[in-house]
Amino acid sequence: MNNILIRQATTEDASIILELIKEFAGYLGKSDMVKVSIDDLTESKSSYGCLLIETAGQTVGYALYNYAFHTWSGKSIYVDDIYVKEAFRRQGVGRRIVNELYKIANENDCCDIRWQVLDWNKSAIAFYENIGATVGDDNLNCKLTIK
Repeated sequence: MNNILIRQATTEDASIILELIKEFAGYLGKSDMVKVSIDDLTESKSSYGCLLIETAGQTVGYALYNYAFHTWSGKSIYVDDIYVKEAFRRQGVGRRIVNELYKIANENDCCDIRWQVLDWNKSAIAFYENIGATVGDDNLNCKLTIK
């Protein structure tokens, strides 16, 4: 798909980002888990980066990321979400998003890009393995909820 534009989101894109977050949560069967608001996205914009994927005047996906520091390897990009609307999957959009994240990581002296994938999402796992990512290791996810 050649008419895809990938661009950095701005604070003015907060409502579009939230719409995509909710759509992605619905795809995962976790709509009730979305607590973030437009105000949260706007006020916290300095804490994350977001790539928007656009074609034919519509936004068809996003990748939301932030920077992390790992004691063993150094600076990294952590991708919280990569989402492409179903009608636009399997057209090279995902690969272009990952390429853009790779470029951002290189420009910011990151050692790697990290993310999570649900074990039931076989198509995403196959895609990630196809691009050369290591899927799965001996770490388990932990979370301590504050609010």
